Amino acid sequence: MLKPYCQSASLDLPSAESAAPSLPEILSALSFALDLTEGAVPGHALRSCLLGMRLGKELGFSPIAMADLYHALLLKDVGCSSNAARMCQILGGGDDRAVKSAIKLEDWTRPDKPKLSTLRLLWNNVSPDENPIRRLHRILQLGFTQHGNNEEMIQLRCDRGASIVRKIGMSEQTALAVRSLDEHWDGSGYPQRLRAEAISPLARVMAVAQHLDVFSVEQGAVEAMQVLRQRSGRWFDPEVVKAAESLHKRAALWQQRLPNGVQASTDPAKAVRAAVIALSPLENNRLSASHLDLICEAFAEVVDAKSHFTFRHSMGVTEVARNIGKAMGLKPERMQLLNRAALLHDLGKLRVPNSILDKPGKLDDAQWSVMQQHPGLTRAILIRVREFKEVAEVAGAHHEKLDGTGYPNRLTAARLPLEARILGAADIYGALTEDRPYRSGFSPAEALKIMERDVPGKLDADCFEALSSIAETGRETAPSLAPVSVAPPGRRTTILAPAPPALLPTF
Repeated sequence: MLKPYCQSASLDLPSAESAAPSLPEILSALSFALDLTEGAVPGHALRSCLLGMRLGKELGFSPIAMADLYHALLLKDVGCSSNAARMCQILGGGDDRAVKSAIKLEDWTRPDKPKLSTLRLLWNNVSPDENPIRRLHRILQLGFTQHGNNEEMIQLRCDRGASIVRKIGMSEQTALAVRSLDEHWDGSGYPQRLRAEAISPLARVMAVAQHLDVFSVEQGAVEAMQVLRQRSGRWFDPEVVKAAESLHKRAALWQQRLPNGVQASTDPAKAVRAAVIALSPLENNRLSASHLDLICEAFAEVVDAKSHFTFRHSMGVTEVARNIGKAMGLKPERMQLLNRAALLHDLGKLRVPNSILDKPGKLDDAQWSVMQQHPGLTRAILIRVREFKEVAEVAGAHHEKLDGTGYPNRLTAARLPLEARILGAADIYGALTEDRPYRSGFSPAEALKIMERDVPGKLDADCFEALSSIAETGRETAPSLAPVSVAPPGRRTTILAPAPPALLPTF
């Protein structure tokens, strides 16, 4: 059995509320957003959770350790968006999601022994707009700087992930496990190059669980087990590998884990999620309103961290939307709905590669098509939480217009509730006043002048009037109504001449 770690106290959850989702329900739903960031097959975090919990039980983990492991498995990728922009920069504008997804199948600790598949991956994603000679030169550069790049990327991911885990009230052992996910048994991992038993026992289990899921989905269970054996003692703790072997031989490892492992009449995604929720190690796990809001804020930060140009976007839009809502006299329960929808409205953007988000020019048709899918993805993620039905509808409609010219569903005024109209106005205002890779942010007065052209045809007149009155008074309670430069200090950004206002995208 793995040596016991310093066990934490049980998670002290707030008092239950009748209409609140449970912690497993909200985390299992939001884990789909994290899968988008990594380019993983949807449900990756959930399937890894099932595998990891079976491994933990096989290894004899205590109930407290199992609770920490459960939350760490669902949140293991929560820091992934923080290195997306840097990944895109290192690749010379390549698709960060495609590389993150494919690299999980490669042994990146051996750059001196590159496989053909690794070289093909690099050729297809490094400096895609450059000529072959420049592309080859950058690939060679990446080979020389690989360890430094890996250390930087994983440090960003792990530190950010652990910080978010702590913010939403998880145990220190859960945070440590998330931070140590990419450490290797032989000391070749990151961010601290920890070796053997110096690595969190939870992280050792998580590393095996995510490996098993990624390889089994892409190449089958047999190949997953074979590669696991090959990396035992290098990447993975031999004792955890032995536990996986034992479960595999007893046909106790893969049930209800692979899409083809469930009954044809059952929705695989729902079946896996139900199995994960049923594994919840806590009895009193209903969330209070304040704790749920804290989780929403944390995931808003996950979204905003994906690009330097949206570094405060979700939080800023939420502040503007709340001020509009107050000015229009929304009742407290509607304000709460608006607040959560605003915080989570861009979850679907985690699927958009940074080569699109940070492009300094106009998007082509294919790129614009990808961008237009993000509100629908936001809705699809949030609708998984039973208590978030209205939140999902409002958040998923933030790019719709009253005249039916918006996206993704071309909804008209009759199908747009007031909260969706408020959020739509706040989002446009936020996008116009923030810096973007193709232009500097507009002043509040300029942004309102641009928006006024769409009132009342596309934008709600009452919402716009409330926004205008707030911006004109310059009240101290609305700090986000001032233009914000979101590029971090020291970052040099090339700003192109502004496009004509009528053509400005507000994604």
